[in-house]
Amino acid sequence: MGISVFIIYKLILVVIVFSISLFMAMYSTYAERKVAGFMQDRLGPNRAGPFGILQPLADGVKMFMKEEIIPNVSNKYLFILGPSIAMFTSCITGAVIPWGKSLHIGAYTFPLQITDINIGILYLMAVTSIGVYGIMIGGWASNNKYSLLGALRASSQMISYEIAMGLAIIALVMHTGTLSLHNIAAQQAGWHWNILYQPLGFLIFLICAFAETNRTPFDLPESDSELIGGYHTEYSSMKLGFYLFAEYINMFISSAIISTLYFGGYNMPLVHRLGLQPNLEALLGVVFLFGKICFFIFFFMWVRWTIPRFRFDQLMNLGWKVLIPLSLFNIGLTGTLMWWFNKI
Repeated sequence: MGISVFIIYKLILVVIVFSISLFMAMYSTYAERKVAGFMQDRLGPNRAGPFGILQPLADGVKMFMKEEIIPNVSNKYLFILGPSIAMFTSCITGAVIPWGKSLHIGAYTFPLQITDINIGILYLMAVTSIGVYGIMIGGWASNNKYSLLGALRASSQMISYEIAMGLAIIALVMHTGTLSLHNIAAQQAGWHWNILYQPLGFLIFLICAFAETNRTPFDLPESDSELIGGYHTEYSSMKLGFYLFAEYINMFISSAIISTLYFGGYNMPLVHRLGLQPNLEALLGVVFLFGKICFFIFFFMWVRWTIPRFRFDQLMNLGWKVLIPLSLFNIGLTGTLMWWFNKI
């Protein structure tokens, strides 16, 4: 592949992934209200367009049109930097996710992955660790006590649950023998999904994903009833929109990562029996992956409107006294089983 073709292909793929991330985040807000309405026996958005389908566009226009307010007592540069970091880190996490098999066009092969680095797992953990700085900086720079409390809660929560998440991934890496998301997805062809080999690791990772994305029942950093919005209390217009969009993009990317690590990613069981062309099979795999992603997005929303918020001491106890010991046990169990099966 020539350098010009390579650059154009990568740029197109980056634009597509970025656009899909924004689209999924935008319509996740619509889906959230519809799911909440269904679970609470009401209609949800139904004014903007048929069935309220244009409600996300109306919300976006509202965010752009609202007055931009920066408090006089805030640190203005950091006040602007906070939501920028949150939005930037949420968008770049999708760069290492394999969205499907390669497409073959003429003499060229185009992988449906922006970049396949052999330490993709470490990249994901590093980017998600940086994401907390957006919340911390925004909360501190606002010079508001509620925002500062939300930022402190976010930092302690994410630090606590990143440990258990990392330990759960260590067990998965022990089983797969690779840090590359492309290789992890490729190994799960057929029914060899990692959920069958790492059920406890998946449960730990799923709980930590809720905490990392600040979703109920782990939405302590922004708990409206206590902190009137938490770390983004002082924000308005598109700066507030960046924080809200970043949360929904994180939910979308988390669902994609869960699907890739534990549920086969783009692999469809028994698809080889259909005798499809390679390109059609690759596109069908993309659709199958997005079906899994939509299910987990719905699961995030389902939990939000079902389970009440934890107290902060319960949150810390779950992270340090339950999830971390369980993840260490899972590593020991995985190593023992690998040794046993290699022995026999």
